[in-house]
Amino acid sequence: MSPLYTAAYALLLILTSPFWLLQMLRKGKYRAGLAERLGRVPRRLQTALKGQSIWVHAVSVGEVLAVAGLIRELRSRYPELPVFISTTTLAGQKLARERFGEQSVFYFPLDLGFAIRPYLQALRPKMIVIAETEFWPNFIRLAHESGASIAVVNSRISDRSFPGYKRFTRWLRPVLGSIDIFLAQSATDRERLIAIGAPPERVQVSGNLKFEIAAPKETSLTIELRRAISATTPVLVCGSTVEGEEEILLHAFQQVLRQWPHIVMVLAPRHPERFESVAQLVDASGMSFWRRSGWRGAPLAGGVFLLDSIGELASIYSLATAAFVGGSLVPRGGHNILEPAQFGQAIVVGPHTENFREIIQIFSAAGAVQITTQKDITEVLSRLLHDISLREQLGSSARRVMQANQGSTARTLKALGALLVSARPAAPEWAAR
Repeated sequence: MSPLYTAAYALLLILTSPFWLLQMLRKGKYRAGLAERLGRVPRRLQTALKGQSIWVHAVSVGEVLAVAGLIRELRSRYPELPVFISTTTLAGQKLARERFGEQSVFYFPLDLGFAIRPYLQALRPKMIVIAETEFWPNFIRLAHESGASIAVVNSRISDRSFPGYKRFTRWLRPVLGSIDIFLAQSATDRERLIAIGAPPERVQVSGNLKFEIAAPKETSLTIELRRAISATTPVLVCGSTVEGEEEILLHAFQQVLRQWPHIVMVLAPRHPERFESVAQLVDASGMSFWRRSGWRGAPLAGGVFLLDSIGELASIYSLATAAFVGGSLVPRGGHNILEPAQFGQAIVVGPHTENFREIIQIFSAAGAVQITTQKDITEVLSRLLHDISLREQLGSSARRVMQANQGSTARTLKALGALLVSARPAAPEWAAR
């Protein structure tokens, strides 16, 4: 499959290059790390290298957060093996550099041999750990040939992606056969991995690492917001919203505002490129409106605070009287509800939560999340704001769910430790230059 796949992948890159160039020129997207993506190993990675290493790949912010605790433990247990982290997105890169140090973080190369080989030769990974589901055929083949053991951790196959994977099982099977171990989030994910070609004896269920993400510390923004919002003022945090949701939420908030004239909505769009259009939408609503980028600590009451920034939402959930998690009122698959759950908040989602199927099922079974529709969102929010006991019941149930689902990091570490012990020797042709 490799020559055919490589040709198709290269052709796709060539055909879509005008789009990527336009994005670079207009928005600066994809410009960052271009040389690294093309196989240029940054010098900063060389400083920690003395022998072999561990390479962890985490696509974006969610994956970086999920494996953060795992990376800390790997560094602690195997100090002789430097841990390097690659990401694909700019946001993931920034967070990884903050968490793990710039000298250990780089952009994941394109799935072409000339871009991958320099990293395998420079880092000499004894083990490669891939977060969730990143099956790049050339990367996996070349990593296997280099002698590195390969593990896929926190693995999941979403409802949306499963049919697509099933169509390519014939071509996926040899790729997945080069992976030494799969650690699935759930029994359903294990079954799906096997169905698309993973060897059954290599697939284990280890649980979801995201249940063990440490709650974020209070930031300067949350401190400022506590000062600016009265302690008796309800706060509705609507996080990770997507196109088509803000209109619904703003309409619902206008109805709620009639009952609680001082209530504050913190509205946090998922994608930075939509900040301006959402700002225009809020402004057109006629409600009082503050933008994070222009706010200087003035008192907030009876209006919308637009969080037009990156990386600040997680800690703001600590302020919520009730928290809505977006991507779920419209068919976008939903976003992670664990961030507000860490603070024991009353959580509301829409009906479209396929991306976090198992998590929603666990929370729903425990009475720890309120699921609503576009039609009922106003009524649900009003009821939560009125009913203190309902909010407390949802919040305390969320905390219990979080506590009950601990242990995935320990199980993952045990499996990775066994893999390191049985690791194959590096192939001579991949020795450091």
